[in-house]
Amino acid sequence: MINVSKDNPRGIVWIASYPRSGNTWTRAFINGLTRIMEDPDAEDIDLGSVSQWSVSERLLTRYTPFLGKPATAATPAEIAAVRPRVQASIAAAAPGIVFVKTHNANGKDFGVPLINKAASAGAIYIVRNPLDVAISYAAFSNASIDEAIKTMATEGWGIQSTAESARVISGSWSQNVASWTDHPNPAVLAVRYEDMLDRPDSTFARIARHIRLKPNNSQIRRAVAMTDFDRLRAGEEKSGFAEKPNTADTFFRAGRAGQWQETLSPEQVATIVADHGRMMARFDYLPPEYRTASAGGAKRLDSAAKRRHGRSR
Repeated sequence: MINVSKDNPRGIVWIASYPRSGNTWTRAFINGLTRIMEDPDAEDIDLGSVSQWSVSERLLTRYTPFLGKPATAATPAEIAAVRPRVQASIAAAAPGIVFVKTHNANGKDFGVPLINKAASAGAIYIVRNPLDVAISYAAFSNASIDEAIKTMATEGWGIQSTAESARVISGSWSQNVASWTDHPNPAVLAVRYEDMLDRPDSTFARIARHIRLKPNNSQIRRAVAMTDFDRLRAGEEKSGFAEKPNTADTFFRAGRAGQWQETLSPEQVATIVADHGRMMARFDYLPPEYRTASAGGAKRLDSAAKRRHGRSR
């Protein structure tokens, strides 16, 4: 569970993930559940309220007071240096716990932590099969699948600052997942996107318990139904969604697991396994032919890794 005082709960609860892994869906569920618990008559999710309800630590306007100059004039190292203070200010300004979206790895940028642990109460980390992430990220960024695969394998990868947003350092898919899950922490709950799809009631109930909410089963089911993927997509079609970039046709694209089996070539699958096989094995994402339960599967995994290293030289 998140680490907060019972009498005065404070601090950031990170909703963390690699891009295109279910971050927004998770935030929508928590937003919907809290609304239902406060108002039994609540029926529909407002996508606009999801973005406003959870805080962004990327807004450059948050950085300017700590830089002594416009954030747009700051170097990446200067942005990194004040990031912990920005996060501390977010926690201090909130009347209670505050939910903050991040695609940052739980690591460092210019030697400075990307996540201020002193300002944090805990996190929910959503992990998704990289075979499906590659397809979703390609569509989201208007890139080819091969380009998305290359991005996902790039260690230290990030998005540079824009006129409005601070830089993001996601790292490779494996780096991102490892940074949040390598060292077990009771305040950090790791959730598989696929379990959110296949077992929504029990999986979202775990999320609710982790953030110390006490909904009944009916409230969980209502929140799950309210934030069903088809309803989120219909809401976007009706009213738009502020988090959709210009590069994407839609934000809520497909919302299902296993797309890779219909879309990726055997070579693309092999490349992703070569890049991320060890971490995929941890979360049961390896295709059957790569699973290490047999000597043959182990050999194929090692062979894929060798192809990756040969490709990178």
